[in-house]
Amino acid sequence: MVAKKIPKIRLKVPREEQLKSALVITAGALMLTKSSPDDALGELFSAVQLHQVYDDGKTFIDLIPRGRIKQIKKEYELERADPHFDLHEFVNRHFYAFEHSSPLYHSDASKTPREHITELWKVLERRNRRDRGSLIAIPYPYVVPGGRFSEQFYWDSYFIMLGLEVDGRWDMIDNMMKNYAYMLRKFQFIPTANRTYFLSRSQPPFFSHMVKLLARHKNSRLTMLEYLPYLLTEYRFWVKGRRRLSGEDDVAALRRLVRLPDGAIMGRYFDDKSTPRPESLREDVETVERSNHTDNEKMYLDLRAGAESGWDFSSRWFRDPQDISTIHTTDMVAIDLNCLLYHLESTIAETYESMYQPLLARKFRKYAEKRKAAINKYLWDENEEFFMDYDFREGKTTGRVTLAGVFPLFTKIATEAQAKVVAQRLESDFLKKGGLTTTLIENGQQWDAPNGWAPLQWVAIQGLRNYGYHGLADRIKDAWVTTNLAVYEREAKMVEKYNVAQPNKLGGGGEYVLQDGFGWTNGVLATLLSEDEKN
Repeated sequence: MVAKKIPKIRLKVPREEQLKSALVITAGALMLTKSSPDDALGELFSAVQLHQVYDDGKTFIDLIPRGRIKQIKKEYELERADPHFDLHEFVNRHFYAFEHSSPLYHSDASKTPREHITELWKVLERRNRRDRGSLIAIPYPYVVPGGRFSEQFYWDSYFIMLGLEVDGRWDMIDNMMKNYAYMLRKFQFIPTANRTYFLSRSQPPFFSHMVKLLARHKNSRLTMLEYLPYLLTEYRFWVKGRRRLSGEDDVAALRRLVRLPDGAIMGRYFDDKSTPRPESLREDVETVERSNHTDNEKMYLDLRAGAESGWDFSSRWFRDPQDISTIHTTDMVAIDLNCLLYHLESTIAETYESMYQPLLARKFRKYAEKRKAAINKYLWDENEEFFMDYDFREGKTTGRVTLAGVFPLFTKIATEAQAKVVAQRLESDFLKKGGLTTTLIENGQQWDAPNGWAPLQWVAIQGLRNYGYHGLADRIKDAWVTTNLAVYEREAKMVEKYNVAQPNKLGGGGEYVLQDGFGWTNGVLATLLSEDEKN
């Protein structure tokens, strides 16, 4: 293993930009990150969120205080005793929204979808070189998803990079990768996004896929070597506690790890806090109050872990598919997570092989093969003939058939026989007029039917191609592209998610309204359209 100190990546950039970025990097190394607003503001924060001063809880937590937090809290304590106290007015007086430099955008319906996407990269570009409220400074520009999401989100970024790649925006891919290198140095992991309230959780670990993407453009071997320390840091985060878990007979799970009956160590989604999510505090409190749960902290942890999965929320995580209060995310060995960790282990092994380090390469190759064996043993459901999550408390698969089950095809873990029946199930049950539905259950959650999401379409299409099912992959691609283009023609915009059962309707459900933008939709659509441009 390498030393814990990670070297900085240095790439050619204009001198003025290099100096500004260097200042952020230096300050980040010397200064502690500020507390999350829920911790810093205490009762004021809870009051604003619980009284729903803003319809969307993320609005308040993203505001910037006009003065020192201690003084604002002191004034709140004094003023709230007044019977005429107006909480909304108080917040407006003491907080403001950060206005980014991008101009107000209006879609031009005369532009083609590809032209629209190319134009949007600049609109969705952000630069933040100093801490602003909960927003954490990072040294280089980045592309955001859009709408309420104005940060560099982790797994969104991979699918955004796919679109940047086909538009030749390697400069921006480089910038975003350097930001992740910075976060890995500073935090020892990649948080959900560069916000203080996201520093207790990550997202599906696509970092090794990002490194591979960048390596396609730059010198492959040198890129892999350059990012190896960061791949290792990412890996250490997800397997922290493995040695301890392996040696304790009475502990079945620790942080993001689960020990299975045969001793295999596998991954689960988790969070380092067990309180309501600050950006969704009211929703989480109401969910707990509606439930018959006896352990509120466990339920808050499961809600947070569901958010780390990116699938917030889905019947995938519920005991009762219609009831979010039955969520138990941390009881599950997640199929998508473990496939991504397999890819991470394999990528590290491949890099060590290129360095002529056979012992280290063999070590990580062994980790990957053990994980692959455990996936096939525990996460393959013989009755359903599909990959799914494994409930280690119950000692069985969850029975939830979802698009997470295509990740073993995406990472080339599935056997040919498994890939065949997964493809058949996708064709018979998941493929709708507008693309693949996320699950087979409709319950009002956004990561359930009838919604389709760009990243899962891409994972499924690529997974099927890996096993030679090009015809089905093309049918899915055509259905998804047609839906995206029809909505663009009607609305002159791209959106976060789509109703694939009724493509004439927009996607819906979840805790917030449908978002425009939208980063990963743009990235996947641009990539799929570019395939036809090449033919």
